Amino acid sequence: MRTDTSNPPKDKTEGVSPEFFSIRTQLCWSIELRTNPMPPNPLPDEVLPISVCIIAGNEAHRIGRALSSVQGWVDEIIVVINQDVADGTDTIARQFGAKVYREPWKGYVRQKNSAAEKASRPWILGIDSDEAVSPALRASLTRALQKEAGQPQFAAFEFPRCSRYFGAWIRHGDWYPDYSKRLWARGRARWVGDEPHDSLQVDGRVGRLAGDLEHHSMESIEHQMRKTLRYAEVFANHCVQHDRKVGWSDLFFRPPLRFFRSYLLKRGFLDGWRGYAVAWTAAYYTFLRYFKALEAQGKIKVDRE
Repeated sequence: MRTDTSNPPKDKTEGVSPEFFSIRTQLCWSIELRTNPMPPNPLPDEVLPISVCIIAGNEAHRIGRALSSVQGWVDEIIVVINQDVADGTDTIARQFGAKVYREPWKGYVRQKNSAAEKASRPWILGIDSDEAVSPALRASLTRALQKEAGQPQFAAFEFPRCSRYFGAWIRHGDWYPDYSKRLWARGRARWVGDEPHDSLQVDGRVGRLAGDLEHHSMESIEHQMRKTLRYAEVFANHCVQHDRKVGWSDLFFRPPLRFFRSYLLKRGFLDGWRGYAVAWTAAYYTFLRYFKALEAQGKIKVDRE
């Protein structure tokens, strides 16, 4: 089975004025900032030579958190939004001083590279609209760039990403520390990979920093299941396109091994019931991806009647 992944899922806003969504989401974000303000900034107001690059679809309900976490201490913010965005994401981004560009959706890798190509500062920080730079990470970034200004050593830096799951931060299992290369010297790295998974290919040494990149991706269990199924279908398509064969042993053995690794070897049990849920959903995702791959190869017959 092949799935078209050329466009991300769209919000159902047909027939409703874009101005309505813009006003509604701006008001909701204003209330969110009053209710859950960003932590006090412990650092001096030093502006770093960084271009923050974000790509976004209809993200008005959460992009404000990402922009608020970098506003005032980076030199440039660039937001590339999909051409059909109509929920006020562009308006919110401009309120935070971002340069906003509308472009047709080209896939995650090409869209991220397009945003990076628009950067004009010596360093580029790539974050998603559901992420936020913590004060501790900002402190690490500041110290790293101060050292690099005096004696350059690294072409890029990686740091841990910490995901929030139903009201708590996950600090064990498969989800943490989840080191991600997100800060790089302009011209020294490029996004590569197979949709929807991307990675940063760096030309040079990679340093490691302390401080978490906060990840707020979990909206509901239904959202998680839809995302899991979509990624499984993408994996199946990738196997077909690259002639990768999977077998029944993958379906039977990989899911329980994934649970064992996440819950026991990586101590997911220390996150309580959330760690248990993360381990099971990881195992379920592993089952789904190999089930869909076997189905795409014709080894699993589906009754369409």
